Amino acid sequence: MEHLHLFFNQNAVLASASILIVAYIFIAWEKISKVTIALLGACLTLFLGLLQTEKNPQALSEYFTNFIDFNVIFLLVSMMIIVHIAAKSGMFTWVANEILKHTKGRPKLVLFSLAFFTAFTSAFLDNVTTVILVMPITFAACKKLDLNPIPFLITEIICSNIGGTATLIGDPPNIIIGSAAGFSFMDFVKELTGIVTLIFLVCTGILIFMFRKQLVSTAEKMELVTQIDNSNSITDKILAWRSGIVLLLVIIGFMAHDITHIPTFLIAMIGASVLLIFEKPAKILAEVEWNTIFFFIGLFIIIGGLEASGGIRLMANWLLEVTNGSQSATSMIILWASGILSGIIDNIPYTATMAPMLATISQTMGAEYTHPLWWCLSLGACLGGNLTIIGAAANVIVSENSAKQGHPISFMYYLKYGATTTFVALLLSMGYIYVRFLI
Repeated sequence: MEHLHLFFNQNAVLASASILIVAYIFIAWEKISKVTIALLGACLTLFLGLLQTEKNPQALSEYFTNFIDFNVIFLLVSMMIIVHIAAKSGMFTWVANEILKHTKGRPKLVLFSLAFFTAFTSAFLDNVTTVILVMPITFAACKKLDLNPIPFLITEIICSNIGGTATLIGDPPNIIIGSAAGFSFMDFVKELTGIVTLIFLVCTGILIFMFRKQLVSTAEKMELVTQIDNSNSITDKILAWRSGIVLLLVIIGFMAHDITHIPTFLIAMIGASVLLIFEKPAKILAEVEWNTIFFFIGLFIIIGGLEASGGIRLMANWLLEVTNGSQSATSMIILWASGILSGIIDNIPYTATMAPMLATISQTMGAEYTHPLWWCLSLGACLGGNLTIIGAAANVIVSENSAKQGHPISFMYYLKYGATTTFVALLLSMGYIYVRFLI
């Protein structure tokens, strides 16, 4: 065993990189659960001692936990608890139905309204939760209007990923970036919300134009949408008020971070803990997406092996050599590479790999040089999820549910709309990065 550890210690970069690449391949293959792949990779990393950066042996608890970003873990768990409790009350369904009623049943306005609801909600809730909330409303509205729901579902997929880009808590890649770079909730609002709003408006306009021939209904059917009965949408008014107030206070707490300096994960934990006082914790905790949480933990350990071996530093140095240290060139490579790769592979492991690399570049080139690179990573990784139907978890969820309802969305059919909006979104992002940071 000592000889085995010595061998892998001497070839730590190759071993850790191999584990990460093999894990990526199996995650993309999707035949085995990605949480299983991440945990197996983490076990192998630990077994081979790839996280031990010192010659003296250390207890597991003294080194592997240093590579797990518990800010990310606790923020994710806490927000999952808050969102699940709030959704139980029916408050989000009520809001969506109210928006629908004000469209007067006009198909294009219905599409825009559902797109807006999806994008706005995705900025504060995770994308999967958002699309799960909006899909039943979409199917009901399309049935009343006698319309094909696929244009609406594709638009919701795209807008969920766009909206999630706008804030710290909107998409897991942003949570990873915020923790690694030390960005607050308001930093994301300041730097990204404006350009994301523009991207949303432009991409939604493009989708309405591309789907225009399918967005036609009769006056009689449009009238049915205005008569949606929303009186029973909220199933528990006390819970709706309680969870709504807590969610609002948590968001205000995120926004006040620069004043209070209370970590975002702690604010979310306080909100989750308050709501759990009135619930049965075992029942609520059973609804937490533990697969996602342990996927993150396994991933952090695998990437920790590459970081401890010096592999991350080699990647950072290679990128700087390729671009000759040019901030503009490095920014554009990160933006476009992130956008394209995130449409092919899961954007969470991609971001988790890139974040330590940017942190290393920051140590070499300085925080000012690296500042725009973080926003390129965020925009590319989050918006790139729109490229293909498998680009993000929300895409897959919508696709599977649509097929169950008798409306399958093929890979190539979605690609036409996903590729168009992703290309436009990345072009707008490129222009924004240049004007905001590089001129």
